[in-house]
Amino acid sequence: MTAQVVGRVTALFRYAVKSMAAEPLESVDVGWNGLTGDRRWAFVRDGLERSGFPWLTMRERPDMGQYQPRFVEADRPELSGTIVRTPSGGEFDVVDQELAAELGHGARVIKQSRGVFDELPVSLITTQTVAALGSMVDADLDIRRFRPNLVVEASGDSPFKEDDWIGSVLRVGGVSLRMDKRDKRCVMVNVDPVTSLRDPATLRAIARNREACLGVYGSTVEPGRVAVGDPVSIDR
Repeated sequence: MTAQVVGRVTALFRYAVKSMAAEPLESVDVGWNGLTGDRRWAFVRDGLERSGFPWLTMRERPDMGQYQPRFVEADRPELSGTIVRTPSGGEFDVVDQELAAELGHGARVIKQSRGVFDELPVSLITTQTVAALGSMVDADLDIRRFRPNLVVEASGDSPFKEDDWIGSVLRVGGVSLRMDKRDKRCVMVNVDPVTSLRDPATLRAIARNREACLGVYGSTVEPGRVAVGDPVSIDR
């Protein structure tokens, strides 16, 4: 069995707080629960704690994507380890009640060491797939709209190559990831990550042309470290 290179990593993103802005990374450790620090914090809406989807997200607040989380040094024990910069320029510890009050909906923050994922802990999309969808809606779509962890430039020009990888194990830098299922999309993809404006054409095009799926979900087979520029290979 030989390994075939099928692409390379062009971007890595971590989402320290569910539904808040992406943090671009040059490299990151990937464990059993996805990228280190990914989606470890989330805000829960008041009265919906026991519902199937209690989270406060860009569905309710499109501008949540303008809140920018970042990690701080571990030698400051008085902090949670995650600081959030608000659209107005203020900065709050993620556990600060003032931040929750600003977000509204009676929200309170929770932390889950395994991450707060809708499906699986790793998401991947190719640049060709996003370009193809952009052609469908006649727009230059920001790849962050789709909230991937790994962005891959696939070998060749064909879009949707990631669908072909489902059921296979990819070697990405020092990590092995199994591609498990297609990523079924929701109204989150309608929100522009820069302006917070909504455009329903995006989800409509995915529903009409791709059975509402775009990109893939995966899980870790072998933990390790991945970096921008790493080759992506598959055993053939």
